[in-house]
Amino acid sequence: METPVFWIASLSGLAVAYLFGATPTGYLAGRWLKGIDLRDEGSGSTGATNVLRNLGLAPFVVVLLIDVLKGAAAILFALWFYPWLYAALAPPAVDVRALAPWAVCLAGLAALIGHSRSIWLGFKGGKSVAAGLGVLLAMAWPVGIGGLAVFGVAVAISRRISLGSILAAVTAIVLICVLQQPLAYRLLIVAGGLYVIVLHRANIGRLLAGTEPRVGRT
Repeated sequence: METPVFWIASLSGLAVAYLFGATPTGYLAGRWLKGIDLRDEGSGSTGATNVLRNLGLAPFVVVLLIDVLKGAAAILFALWFYPWLYAALAPPAVDVRALAPWAVCLAGLAALIGHSRSIWLGFKGGKSVAAGLGVLLAMAWPVGIGGLAVFGVAVAISRRISLGSILAAVTAIVLICVLQQPLAYRLLIVAGGLYVIVLHRANIGRLLAGTEPRVGRT
């Protein structure tokens, strides 16, 4: 009986990480502050950028910070939960030391998917940038700091948050490939970075067409 319980518990850990990411921070801010559904406003995203455009700077900062904490919380939970689970329930055939980093990475990916495909919002949501930053900071903080720095510079110069987000994702991919990190972490951050870029495909089209809104403009 131990083996089924072990795998069910492992999947439950991923579900918890997903629910961290799926917490609809931006949507709740729209409902509580203005009685609006952000899915029907602006870009239709419930992420921090659409919060900024529809609710203002203070809600944007709060939502951004909470979304970063969501991603970090998912990783911190996984870093605690899986070593404990494997020590308590792992069958003898399971290589705990080899499996644990992969489980943590899957938890990070679950959080990213939860943010962009929230069960509470009909599997809609944001673009996983802030949650992704939280994942990076908790898993490989130098990569997170590097991505955040590029984001800040890009937004300061271009005044386009989408461009900063895309460049931050590219930076994270490059840094994780250059720095010494476990293979599981590298694969997750590459996959997560590409996922964030794909979620910005409409923004990429508008950037190429020169129609992407700047910060402070509609």
